[in-house]
Amino acid sequence: MGGSDPHAVGERGGDSLPEGVQRVAAALLAKGHPHAPVMLADAARTAQQAADALGVFVGQIAKSIIFRRKSDGMAVLVITSGDRRVDEKKVEALVGKIGRADAEFVKARTGFSIGGVSPIGHVQPPLTLVDRELFRFEVIWAAAGHPHGVFKLRPQDLETLSAAPVADVTQIPVV
Repeated sequence: MGGSDPHAVGERGGDSLPEGVQRVAAALLAKGHPHAPVMLADAARTAQQAADALGVFVGQIAKSIIFRRKSDGMAVLVITSGDRRVDEKKVEALVGKIGRADAEFVKARTGFSIGGVSPIGHVQPPLTLVDRELFRFEVIWAAAGHPHGVFKLRPQDLETLSAAPVADVTQIPVV
């Protein structure tokens, strides 16, 4: 599992970073998180691309999936393990009926484009659920507000940073 050379945000200078990454870096700093975002040489728009770039298992990538709650239009963020698929019925049992969110909705509610949605630093805080499957790993990586940006954390950190409950929100994997 090779990987591209990630560069710590501090090495690049904060002002030259995309606005979304700056927002995530500020949120991490404000919460005392020990790992700043890093910028990858290549885009990591999918969990597999991120895993390949970082040299980790795809399950170690915390995917941020945005849905739209039908009753009030609230953004619902499901942070799931990169090797799992969200079970929308399980999510609906916890938050009510949901529908797909298009790119415009995601950008307007989170401030991030699809492929770079971070679990933190949203312009409007979403209703968030953390996938319990992430706890299979000691270290995970999440998007940092841009397709090239990621940050390192533990699943427990994700729980703290997002102030979200851990839930069973994925489909049973087919072996």
